[in-house]
Amino acid sequence: MLASALHLALSGLAIIAVMMFALWIVHLLIRNAAIVDVGWAAGLATLAIFYAVEGPGYYARKWAIASMAGFWGLRLAAYLFFSRVAGKPEEGRYVQLRKEWKTHLALRFLFFYEFQAVLTVVLSLPFLLASLNPAAPLGRLEKIGAAIWLVSICGEAVADFQLNRFRKKPENRGKTYRRGLWAYSRHPNYFFEWMIWVGYAIFALGSPWGWLGMISPALMLYFLLGATGIAATEAQALRTRGVEYRAYQRTTSTFIPWFPKKEAANYFVPRQT
Repeated sequence: MLASALHLALSGLAIIAVMMFALWIVHLLIRNAAIVDVGWAAGLATLAIFYAVEGPGYYARKWAIASMAGFWGLRLAAYLFFSRVAGKPEEGRYVQLRKEWKTHLALRFLFFYEFQAVLTVVLSLPFLLASLNPAAPLGRLEKIGAAIWLVSICGEAVADFQLNRFRKKPENRGKTYRRGLWAYSRHPNYFFEWMIWVGYAIFALGSPWGWLGMISPALMLYFLLGATGIAATEAQALRTRGVEYRAYQRTTSTFIPWFPKKEAANYFVPRQT
């Protein structure tokens, strides 16, 4: 099993490294580094399908997780392409990176893109492990993981739809969306994204060495809460929306959806004499 896993992982890395190199060239032409996000999502879908085709595992198991990851990855890639790349200015996070890096931008972005290729292979561990397991039939953990995935992908799709609809209206430019799922979390799309990975990991627990699949949601949580996720997104929001976004921060949960707080009224009470 170890030899098969290593062979598939290295083959997958070669495929995604070539894909990211091609996207790096495209980004030089269109001057929009956000296309790396499209490649990251599409790359994970590609790896899941590749593992299902080449892996020796039980047909129903490997194609179940390949279908889950393929649908998720291609849906997300399409959404990111049309919302952040096609006809769009470069996203603020990448504009900020250009300002911070200053020199040798092309080379720095090449390393950044290829790091995403390595990260993609590491995150694909649940897909790989499930595709290597020949045991039949599907077990309880796999069914629980699939159920978590289904609920989470619906939640992420709703969050993306609500935000995209809000941003399309010109009168909302520069404003913060505070309704729907976004009234309960400042980043419901990130929360459901993480829960999707929890679903993959639980699915993989039904396979030998499946506990290694827990690396994926742990890494996703680190990146979502850290510099490349919420931290960078909120820093950009504070630069562009300032006071309004600070008010949103005071009343709304950062990550896990929860009931919003009531913001204290800001008014002046004259002192009695």
